[in-house]
Amino acid sequence: MSQPTTPDTPEIVVSESARLKAEEFIEAEEGAANKLKGWLAVFVTLTAFVMSVFHLYTAYAIVPTQTLRPVHVGFVLFLCFLVFPVASRFRHRVMWWDWIAAALSIAIVVYLILGGDDFTDRNTSPAPWDIVFGIGLIVLVLEAMRRTNGWIMPVITSAFLLYALFGPWLPAPWTHKGYEVGRLIGVMYMTLEGIYGVAVDVSSSLIILFTIFGAFLQYSGAGKFYIDFSFAAMGGKPTGAGRTVVLASFLLGGPSGSGVATTVTLGAVAYPMLAKAGYERNAAGGLLAAGGLGAIISPPVLGAAAFLIAEFLKISYLDVLLMAVIPTFLFYLALFLMVEIDARKYGMGKTAFAKADSVWNLTKKYWFHFLSLVSIVAFMMWGFSPVLSVFWATVVSFLTSFLRRDTALFSYDLFQGKGSLGKNLFQSPFVKAMEGGSIGVLNVAATCAGAGIIVGVVTLTGLGLKFSSIVIDYAGGSLLLTALYTSLVVWIVGLAVPVTASYIICAVIAAPALIKLGVPDFAAHMFIFYYAVLSEVSPPTALSPFAAAAITGGDPYKTTLQCWKYTVPAFLVPFMFVLAPEGQGLLLMGSSKALATANWWSIAEVTVTAAIGIAALAGGFQGWALKRTTLPERWMLIVAGFALVYPSAVADVIGFGLVIAVLAMQYFRRQLQPA
Repeated sequence: MSQPTTPDTPEIVVSESARLKAEEFIEAEEGAANKLKGWLAVFVTLTAFVMSVFHLYTAYAIVPTQTLRPVHVGFVLFLCFLVFPVASRFRHRVMWWDWIAAALSIAIVVYLILGGDDFTDRNTSPAPWDIVFGIGLIVLVLEAMRRTNGWIMPVITSAFLLYALFGPWLPAPWTHKGYEVGRLIGVMYMTLEGIYGVAVDVSSSLIILFTIFGAFLQYSGAGKFYIDFSFAAMGGKPTGAGRTVVLASFLLGGPSGSGVATTVTLGAVAYPMLAKAGYERNAAGGLLAAGGLGAIISPPVLGAAAFLIAEFLKISYLDVLLMAVIPTFLFYLALFLMVEIDARKYGMGKTAFAKADSVWNLTKKYWFHFLSLVSIVAFMMWGFSPVLSVFWATVVSFLTSFLRRDTALFSYDLFQGKGSLGKNLFQSPFVKAMEGGSIGVLNVAATCAGAGIIVGVVTLTGLGLKFSSIVIDYAGGSLLLTALYTSLVVWIVGLAVPVTASYIICAVIAAPALIKLGVPDFAAHMFIFYYAVLSEVSPPTALSPFAAAAITGGDPYKTTLQCWKYTVPAFLVPFMFVLAPEGQGLLLMGSSKALATANWWSIAEVTVTAAIGIAALAGGFQGWALKRTTLPERWMLIVAGFALVYPSAVADVIGFGLVIAVLAMQYFRRQLQPA
């Protein structure tokens, strides 16, 4: 890292080309959408608007599951083929084959719904037309995934389908009896176990409602307020640049749940400040990407995978939020410590920044954005279901937006009769938010539909139990080795597919190994979730660091390494979930009921131990504690950090002993020779 610049360094501006390059990484995560014009743009907007209206209606009214899930998939596929081109050379237009695929998406759903109970009842012996439409649905889902997420997920899904078909010809222990096409179609298309299974259930009932809620916050100016608030709270203080990124990433990422979008949004505004403070390009990009990563693990939204945890475990989403509280605190503690060490290590306290506005003024003007953010949790604690909670939180966001003219979701001109009513209405932030909510869910929903195929195959063939037995055998029955192997499996899968898909795949094939060795299911699933999140910062799908590098002009791979430096301390913590019962205190025992009878002293003890372990790792990786460390001191801190995140009394004694020894050595060395 370079020495800090002076306060009168010329302003560093993020170029338009850097922003465009960063947007390419958002497209890599969310798909390269068409920018349509004329009647096509109007048609897509109206379709997306109707889709949002439908799902808001289903949040409040009772719609049969057998109807909701297929209609959701029909909407998703229909829009995917209009919004995402078959290839880049056909971008920004809709071709005839796109219309055919979109029409077939609707026909498949209509055929299913009109079939009624008879359609579901014959799933073990489907009729010829059932098979035709079922094959069509699978092909359309694979193509929608390819358009929104690239080739890797469709290839993996196809491999699972081949595994189901050709089981008898596989070597032991992977062999199984095999299933004919008709039986496979019956499960995937005609029941609620395949494409219309758990993942699509969550996508249709929760994820889309949260994307609509996030769009309402975005178009009412909440995102800008969170960034401005963080700058006001931290930016004017010495060493405030890094702190600003940490606070802003939490506030901005919490409601978005998207790592890349948070990285790009924050980076475009915060990078000039980081550069002025003395962060070189790769370090600045690494910090921005690490902050973006926090969006996927931060309440109240987390990533889409968090909703799937609730569904897989049959627990409330409030319990998932509860489990995420302490790990999220530890993640941001690690980031905070790293930027504090940066500030001291490189003398950044010499650089101060002017604040555009005060915290008080911003809060006085836009306090209602905080109300929108916390209302979800408030409604759930009041007894509402997660679906109703996000519905009413969206209503709160809509109503409170009118408290100020500059945040209103309908232009005031609309009420004053100025200009064309139709034009004002169509271009209003409200319509854009409704459209954005549906468009924003397409890539995740397509992934959920494809993941349903994988889950269906795993359930049908018993692959999860086979895989868990193989992992345990390789580990020799050791829980530590099984956890290590499981984290590697999740990480490797995450190299190729998005977080949501990585979690779903590993939840059904890897979690049983941990559960079989006595790990509670909630701890096993949270362990897998956190390591699935690492896909955001691991090449070749390190989208957040690559997007940050595009903004800063740094090297993508050096930026990724810097991001790992900032995040690794926190990502050792999940081992505490699974290696000892007391480690489950970090997850607040997995539910509000268990928490009511939990030992609070034990929870506090394991939290403090984890925090000190993270601090030791931060100091070891940065080479700084009270002052710059010597090489032996650095390794003592790293060993102490690893010991403290391994839940055993002996390891804790070793860890605390090493930390105290390093601090004592540094204290006496500083007394003898001040830094």
